[in-house]
Amino acid sequence: MKITSLDALQIFDSRGNPTVEVIATLEDGTTGHGLVPSGASTGHHEALELRDGDQSRFRGKSVFNAISHVHGEIAHAVVGRDVFDQSGLDAALISLDGTPGKSRLGANAILGTSMAVAQAAANAKRVPLYASLGDGTLLPLPEIQIFGGGKHAQGRIDIQDFMIMALTAKSYDETLEVTSNVFQAAADIMRQRGLLAGVADEGGYWPMFDRNEDVFDALLAAIELAGYTPGREVGISLDIAATDLFHDGHYTLGLEKRRFTTEEFAALMIEWVDKYPIVSIEDPMAEDDWEGWKIVRNAIGHRCQLIGDDHFTTNITRIERGIAANTANAVLIKLNQIGTVTETLAAIRRTQAAGWLPVVSARSGETEDAFIAHLAVATNAGQLKVGSFSRSERMAKWNEVLRIQRQLGSRARFIGAGIFSQAGISLP
Repeated sequence: MKITSLDALQIFDSRGNPTVEVIATLEDGTTGHGLVPSGASTGHHEALELRDGDQSRFRGKSVFNAISHVHGEIAHAVVGRDVFDQSGLDAALISLDGTPGKSRLGANAILGTSMAVAQAAANAKRVPLYASLGDGTLLPLPEIQIFGGGKHAQGRIDIQDFMIMALTAKSYDETLEVTSNVFQAAADIMRQRGLLAGVADEGGYWPMFDRNEDVFDALLAAIELAGYTPGREVGISLDIAATDLFHDGHYTLGLEKRRFTTEEFAALMIEWVDKYPIVSIEDPMAEDDWEGWKIVRNAIGHRCQLIGDDHFTTNITRIERGIAANTANAVLIKLNQIGTVTETLAAIRRTQAAGWLPVVSARSGETEDAFIAHLAVATNAGQLKVGSFSRSERMAKWNEVLRIQRQLGSRARFIGAGIFSQAGISLP
């Protein structure tokens, strides 16, 4: 089946910022859409999101140049190609751009095209996207934000995400019920304390605390108020986003005006895991602080998931280096960090081959598209992180997994926190 046309338009993400949507049309009239998300806390090694920089339009964030590339060079290279040759198409796009970070044509233009073609291929085969992308049947364990901080809450607290994971849930449905209960209990606690002030970028409650550790106290209280035991039925997951805290060779917690060396900050991460029921930490150290990562990995990697986000940026070269140095035991997977569906699938496969865990993730600037829900199931990734339990761009992904579960029927599998054993992680 040939691709007969490629179109693109500027749409808007969950923060109201411009982003790219690409539409691929096939010779039988079938279409596929690719909606590109956008991050706020971005790693230096990510593929480039091309924006126009014209301050008179959308404060420089418009994406008309990226769209023109879709209409021009990219369409010229894509039209006439076989829609079922995803790897060949993505390789052609990478070659066409010709830069390491997809900076000439823009990773947003390239990814939108790659996603649109993948969706068109699934539609042409008359199968769900997950069945077209892979042969997976494993429903993911959600990692769901309760409090949002860092760049997602204008730096109101330093730590970017305080999340929960339903450790003893026996089904995907139960994970959502547990999360809903804790999320609502957290609102009750914040309301009682006079601290309820809306939600941050990813739907978690806007933090109104004086110390970073105060958030732990509120989160533990919410878990208990919801009727669960912290550390047994519900575990805490953090995204430190440590690269945002690292400047001039030191880490800084601005809320408390505390400054740390690599060794001191690694010790703080280890102390928190000892003190609180933390089962997963994302980016506990800065993206290029390889020695800091090794300290944390050696100390707690056997009992806590350590996810590299900025550390790896879904880039297989950086993942290979991390595997060789044994700096983590999990990799955050974001389509727009690398820029094509094929490279994303390769990053997941390499992570799994190393005995590490892939965690499929959304971005803080999201769209209504649920591509990543299908990606998580298709690859048997086992974990999905899309933000909190509010805002439609978040709920669309959780809801899509419910639909996939119904489509899979008796073939749907769920192992929940059992996924951790695949990476040799023994939870306390």
